[in-house]
Order: sequence, then C-alpha cells, then structure tokens
Amino acid sequence: MAEITASMVKELREKTDAPMMECKKALTEAAGDMGKAEEILRVKLGSKATKAASRVAAEGVVAINISADGKLGSILEINSETDFVAKNDEFLKLAADCAALVAERNPADVAALSALPLGDGTVDSVRAGLVGKIGENMTLRRFVRVEAKGSLASYIHGGAKIGVLIDLVGGDEQLAKDLAMHIAASKPRALDASGVSQDLIESERRVAREKAAEDAAKSGKAIPEDILAKRVEGSVQKFLKEVTLLGQPFVKDDKLTVEALLKSRNASIASFTLYVVGEGIEKKVTDFAAEVAAQAAAAKK
Repeated sequence: MAEITASMVKELREKTDAPMMECKKALTEAAGDMGKAEEILRVKLGSKATKAASRVAAEGVVAINISADGKLGSILEINSETDFVAKNDEFLKLAADCAALVAERNPADVAALSALPLGDGTVDSVRAGLVGKIGENMTLRRFVRVEAKGSLASYIHGGAKIGVLIDLVGGDEQLAKDLAMHIAASKPRALDASGVSQDLIESERRVAREKAAEDAAKSGKAIPEDILAKRVEGSVQKFLKEVTLLGQPFVKDDKLTVEALLKSRNASIASFTLYVVGEGIEKKVTDFAAEVAAQAAAAKK
C-alpha cells in the first residue's frame, strides 16, 4: 500500500477544502492516487465549488460603470480568495458585467443581483461555474447605484483595490477627477459631520476624556470641568475634520480644505462612495501544523 504522507494530505486538503481526516481516508482508499482521491471526495462531499464556498474571500476588485452622459453609475466590490484570481480575465469580466447590471437593472440587493440573467444563465450560475473552474471561492459583496444630481466621475487605484464614485455638482471634469483621487488617498468616512455615526463620535469623546485624565494624573493637577469640556470638544472637532471629506486638507494643496476648494469653484459634492477591497473582512489564517497536532490529540482520546 502506498504511504500516505502529511504533505499529500495537505495538498489534497488545499485542492478540495475537505476536512483533513477525510482527505487521509480518500487518499488511503485511492492508494495514494491524488486525482482519484479528489474524485472520491467530490462524491462524498460535493463539488469543489460547494466546498470552496466555505472559504474566506478577502481579495478581489472594485468595478465601476458610468453611463456615457455621466448621469447614471454604479460601484461594486467582488471578492476572491487570492490576488492571483483577482487578475483573472474571466473574473474581471464578471465584475464588469455585474457593475453594468447594477446600473441598468437596479437590483435591490446582492441576492437580487445574483438572480439576474447573465450569459446563458444567471449572475450566480456564472459565478458558481467560475468557482468550479478555478477552484476558488468568489463572492459578490456590495454595490451602490447612483442617479447623479450633477455628473459622475470615478477613480480606480492599486490594481482595482480602491475605487471611488463621486457625484459632483458644478465644477468640471478635472476637479471631479482630483476629488476622486483625494478620496482614494485620504479615505474620508463621510461627506460632513452629519454622516459620522454618533457611536463613533462618542467613542472619540471617551478617548479624549481618558487621555485628559491620564495627563492630569501625570501632572498631579486636576483639570477644571469647563476646561476639560473644551478640550474634549476640541478633540472631537479635530477628529471630524480628519474623517469628513469637506473638512480634510486637499491633497494637491493642503492650505485649502476640500470645502474651501469647492466654494472657490462654485461646486458641491452630492455624494461619494469609497470601496477598499476586503475592508472589514476578517481573513482566516490556518496553521496546518497546529491542526495536525489537534487532530492527532483528538484521535488518541
């Protein structure tokens, strides 16, 4: 009987995402034949597409679609497991097709987008087919559709890892492009203070109070309540300038805030969307050696 090594088990597990002990059983049944073992697992556990769907997809791209007149557009994030697949032409085509469908068909959510017709099937069947072909999970994560009050402009950066869609009222094409690049670089959380959550503001307020308490403890001098209140509010206002687009210094001229720049050009921003691929997704890191040790310990019980 062929020897079933740990490296063979690992290779089969990476191909199929099947549990380690199932991989070992399949290899034993297949007498070490990797191809046959993979077939055994597909019969027992389903297709690669089904097993890949359990894996975290935290890479991917941002795709943007804007109508010729700049009045209708969309921005979409689609994820993959690795950056290599994010550069695949078929994956990129799926991203572009989905962005176009969002703009044209106005789906309510990702589930509705997935059900829309695409090619000979639906968006989801095309996605699933690509997952099965490549053997890597892919997920449609989020999208925004915009009917412009002004004119839409966009900016894609870093291999489509960062994407910006902006609706600029007034100004010109160059200003819109500059602002989109600014957003990609400075990553504001909202247009102005009204768009920042109260939870986040209260968190900053608590941090400022705790910092003031630490400073008072170090100096041995208590801070009067009225001075403390002003200090805390000053910290909050500084934070809001840093995280709101209108309050940020313009990247091409830091003597001007974005708000001042817009006023000087008699323009305004109706809305913007910034997507950073994988933002907020927790990537799972698997320690294969630790998993082997855990499985071995469990087998002894």
